Amino acid sequence: MATKAKTKKSTKSDIVSLYMEHVLTHGTPESVFSFCKENTIEEAVFYQFFGSLEGLKKGIWVDFYSYVIDLLNKNSDYEKYSSREKLLTFYFTFFEMLTANRSYVLWTLDQGKSKMENLKQLESLRKKIVGFGKELVETDNEDKKLKITKKPVLIVGEATWVQFLFLLKFWKDDESAGFEKTDVAIEKSVNTVFDIFDNTPLDNILDLGKFLWKERMA
Repeated sequence: MATKAKTKKSTKSDIVSLYMEHVLTHGTPESVFSFCKENTIEEAVFYQFFGSLEGLKKGIWVDFYSYVIDLLNKNSDYEKYSSREKLLTFYFTFFEMLTANRSYVLWTLDQGKSKMENLKQLESLRKKIVGFGKELVETDNEDKKLKITKKPVLIVGEATWVQFLFLLKFWKDDESAGFEKTDVAIEKSVNTVFDIFDNTPLDNILDLGKFLWKERMA
């Protein structure tokens, strides 16, 4: 009589790692049951951390974000940075994280039937990044006595998300060594956004426009 394979007690990190490896090797699992069976995970343990495979996909993006924020907070100098420097550091670090997991990220962003379907997995990440952008602005506004000089919190929060999507698409298509063009795009776009809200936009807007046009023509 055949013996039943023993399942192993898995952590959340184990499940995420196994899923990322599974989809790159075998494609999307048909169900939570099949994924757990093929990877000897207790199904009940899976549901302790995720409600579905879609929830797992969304959770991976949030884990990327949380890991980056933890790294930034471990840097004793980070709190002394200006909001502009904090956003630059966040993007540089986040895209380093994506590059370390590029095979999975490219795979998961191209699985749906449409771009909107692919972006659904970013819903939870969107809330995190919008909140991050709003927090930076609120910190800046604390030092401004006149209401007219304060930056619009909601608008900047949403602009941070739109900027992230732009950079994600740029990074996805970037074929430069070390993704150095993405680094340039991050720096130029962040400086442009801050200059717009600081009412000194012209030079950097033109600089960003020239850079993007050059990349498009290339």
